Amino acid sequence: MTIHKKIPTYILSGFLGSGKTTVLLKMLADFKTRSLKPGIVLNELGQVNVEGHLFKGEKMLEMLDGCICCTIQDDLREELQFFLQEENQVDVLLIEGTGVANPKEILEALTDPRLHNGFETQSVISLADASKFLEYQSIFSSSREIREMLNEQMSSATLILLNKMDLIQEKSKDKIYKKLRKLVKGDVEIMETVYGNIPLDKLLKQRMSTVSVSLRKQEEYYPHTHEHHTDHHHEHPFKAVKIEDIPPVERIRFEKWLKKLPESVLRAKGMVQLASPSGLYQFQFASKEVEMERMEDQECSTCLILIGYNMPVDDLQTSFQKEVLQTLYA
Repeated sequence: MTIHKKIPTYILSGFLGSGKTTVLLKMLADFKTRSLKPGIVLNELGQVNVEGHLFKGEKMLEMLDGCICCTIQDDLREELQFFLQEENQVDVLLIEGTGVANPKEILEALTDPRLHNGFETQSVISLADASKFLEYQSIFSSSREIREMLNEQMSSATLILLNKMDLIQEKSKDKIYKKLRKLVKGDVEIMETVYGNIPLDKLLKQRMSTVSVSLRKQEEYYPHTHEHHTDHHHEHPFKAVKIEDIPPVERIRFEKWLKKLPESVLRAKGMVQLASPSGLYQFQFASKEVEMERMEDQECSTCLILIGYNMPVDDLQTSFQKEVLQTLYA
């Protein structure tokens, strides 16, 4: 028997030595005082997790010998099924990637259509080591790979923890903020901390939301017939939009629509029924490129998931209906 309530999920990101594990341990301690039962996914590049003893007794999955965002991403999708079984149910899930993990890829795994109804991503919490941040950003003291990874971790965050603030001087602080503001999107909150000390309520604040849109035929698919499962008084800039009940689509029109999506849509994925060649196909869309593959299981439900920042949900639905389904009146 599976659980139907979505599990609130938090992604912990940050470069090597930024303090992710320290924050994770503090969160676990706070959960216990609130009688919450957490689940943990720990990822290490090596074959052994040398910090595993710190989490003894916790409901934990260890993913070793690979980065969660690349070599073992498929494994992550499979392993997460563990928490959807009733005997393994948890109140909250924490995922800590390796120091070189790209949180966008972890988020992509969580928004896989087969998992989307089981997990609700609340926030991507990225930590930065204030004492090393400027060094890692410098072309003179770091590699291009380090700078790109650090930039990905910061730009993907819905909350940034600027850790180890006790180790820097005020003049460095101003330079760090200047660089960070160039990386983050919108009004992403930046919180200063020492030893990862942040109130749990700040960490648990929902900074992402999911909007579900049904395309089940209602009044000839006129717009605004769907329900938004969010509070419009508390809109979150980061969203995962799920479009359900999709009738068969023409491949050329569908791919053309994907490639015209606004820049605010970072990724798209899902399962669609093609009219020709007939069948259920899984697709991935990123960097204006579309990949499609016929699914072995032809009984899955169709859905389209869009991941992005400040996405115009109503406009996206309307354009999909008009340009792909051609079901809106002119």
